[in-house]
Amino acid sequence: MLAIKNAKIFTVTNGVIEKGVVLIDGGKIKSVGAKVSVPKGAEVIDAAGKWVTPALIDCHAHPSMYEEPHAPKSPGDLNEITDPITPQLRVLDAFNPQHPAFGHMRRAGFSAGCSLPGSANLIGGQGICYKNHKAAIVDDMVIAGSEQMKMALGENPRRCYSELKRMPSTRMGNGAVLREALFKAKIYSDKLLEAEKDPSVKVERDFKLDALVPVVRGEMHCRIHCHRTDDIVTAIRISEEFGLDYVLEHATEAIPIADYLAAKHAICVVGPITMGPVKQEVWQITPETCRVLDEAGVTVCITRDGSSDVRFLPHDIGYIIARHGLKWETALKALTINAAKAMHLDGRMGSIEPGKDADIAIWSGDPFCNYTLCEATVIDGVVYRD
Repeated sequence: MLAIKNAKIFTVTNGVIEKGVVLIDGGKIKSVGAKVSVPKGAEVIDAAGKWVTPALIDCHAHPSMYEEPHAPKSPGDLNEITDPITPQLRVLDAFNPQHPAFGHMRRAGFSAGCSLPGSANLIGGQGICYKNHKAAIVDDMVIAGSEQMKMALGENPRRCYSELKRMPSTRMGNGAVLREALFKAKIYSDKLLEAEKDPSVKVERDFKLDALVPVVRGEMHCRIHCHRTDDIVTAIRISEEFGLDYVLEHATEAIPIADYLAAKHAICVVGPITMGPVKQEVWQITPETCRVLDEAGVTVCITRDGSSDVRFLPHDIGYIIARHGLKWETALKALTINAAKAMHLDGRMGSIEPGKDADIAIWSGDPFCNYTLCEATVIDGVVYRD
C-alpha cells in the first residue's frame, strides 16, 4: 500500500484538498481526502509543499512512430502512403517500448496517451492507448480494447495522392473516397449480421472491411484529423451520415464555428498550440482557440502532436494561460479528464477518485510553470522518480 500525504491535491472532479492524503492499493486509488488515515506499514511519500494532480495524458501523439532520432532516407513508421484507405494497419505492430520518448514523457508527469497513425490517408489505421510503464514489449503497455481508428481530411491526403496521380486529389475526392469505404463497410457489416442469423448466408471475408466493422457499428472510436473549418464540418457531416463515434483532431480553424461545435457536443483535441503557419491549412492558427472553444462550452483537449517533445506540452500551456486567457482549471482538465474522455477511458483515469487507476503526478509547484519539476510520476501505483 502507498500513501501520498500532506499534499495539495487537485482532484479535477471534486475540487482541491489542502494537506490531503491519497491512499493507493493494488494499483488503484483506495481513498482521497483531508482525513484519510495512513495504515501501518504503508509506504509513505511526504508531499508537504507539493502539488499533486492526476498524471497527464496526451491523447493525440505518435511516440515511436516518428523517425526519431532521424535516420537518413528512412520514411519512418507514421504513414503508409500507398493507399488512401488502410484501416487494417495497426500501431501495435510499430510500437517500440524501448523508444526514448516514453522516458521523457514519464519524467514530465505523463502516465498515458494515445499513439495514432499519421494523416496521409483518409483512413490511416488503428491507434492504441497505452500506459507509460517501463516495459520490454508493447503488450505490457497497451490498454486492451482501446483501439481508435485514425481518419484524416484536408491537405495531407489530397496532397499525398495527387502526387501519385490518383484519387483523392481534391476535398471533394476526400469526401467521396471516405464515404465509399464506409458505405462498403456498412453493407459488409449488415451481411455479417445476416449470416449470424441465417447460416445459409455466405460472406466472403475481407481483411480491410473487417477492420471497419466496429467503426460503422459505432463500437470503435474515430479520431478525425481536420484543420480547416470546412474540413471540420465535413468530418461531422460524414460521421453523422454513418453513425460514427468521433473526436475532432487539431480543429485549428474552430473559432468561427465554436457555437456549432458546442451544439454538436464535440470533443476537440487542439494543437500543436504553438505551431507556426507552416502549411496553408494552418495559416489561421492562434493560441486563442482553446479559450474560445472552452467559453463556448466545447470539451477541449490539448496535444503536442509529437513524440519525445510531448514533455514540453505543459510549458506550451503555461504560455497560453499567461498570454491568451485560458483558465488554469480548463488547462488541467484538457490534459487529464478531457483527454481521458477523448480516449473513452475517463471511467478509469483522468481524475483522483477512489476506484480509478493510481496515475498521479507530484510537482514542486504549478505544473504549467517552466520552473516546476515533476518529482514523481505514479502509474498504476508504481512510483517512477527517473
